[in-house]
Amino acid sequence: MSRPPRKKAERKSPAERASEIADAARSIALEQGLAAVTLRSVATRIDVAPALVAHYEPNMEALVAATFAGVVSAEIDEVVSLLAEHPTPRERLAVLLTTLLDGTRDDVTVVWVEAWALGRRNDALAASVRQQMDSWQAVVQGVIESGVAAGEFETDDAASVAWQLLGMIDGLNAQALVLWGEAASRGSLIGHAVEGMLGMPRGALLVAASPAG
Repeated sequence: MSRPPRKKAERKSPAERASEIADAARSIALEQGLAAVTLRSVATRIDVAPALVAHYEPNMEALVAATFAGVVSAEIDEVVSLLAEHPTPRERLAVLLTTLLDGTRDDVTVVWVEAWALGRRNDALAASVRQQMDSWQAVVQGVIESGVAAGEFETDDAASVAWQLLGMIDGLNAQALVLWGEAASRGSLIGHAVEGMLGMPRGALLVAASPAG
């Protein structure tokens, strides 16, 4: 069956077209994964010829890297805003674990997992992954340092604890994508480990995460 002829693309300003392409790439990444962001898929999403996308984004590796950065930075901003709603570091840490491990962000986890793999052959993407990992580490380290200052946590190396915590979160979330292990227990598994790492009594984060906590 032959395809109907594509209608002539609506004329838009360069800024509008670039924004449209970026939005389409982000939607595709969240729906289908980062590997699905291709010249053809983006063009199909906005109903234009691939050549038009190539005109605005001649380097697809750069577009993939920018798409990854857009997805992750948006999530970081969202989580930081969520944490700001809670008054104590212990509550903020509990909420951080809950929101990153409850399975509602698996679309972003897919983007992360594919970025680590694709970044081996895409230098721009690898650089973006490193930058966003640093950004996440800064968020977690900030929560831990505020807890130490408030006397709620005990550690003399907040940076190392933050990296270890992110590694555990990433590992469990990646495993959950293939339904390995008990997805519902992700938060409690890490919670008990983090309580030990930060000198808290067992169950302290569970209490902090409860509505009355």
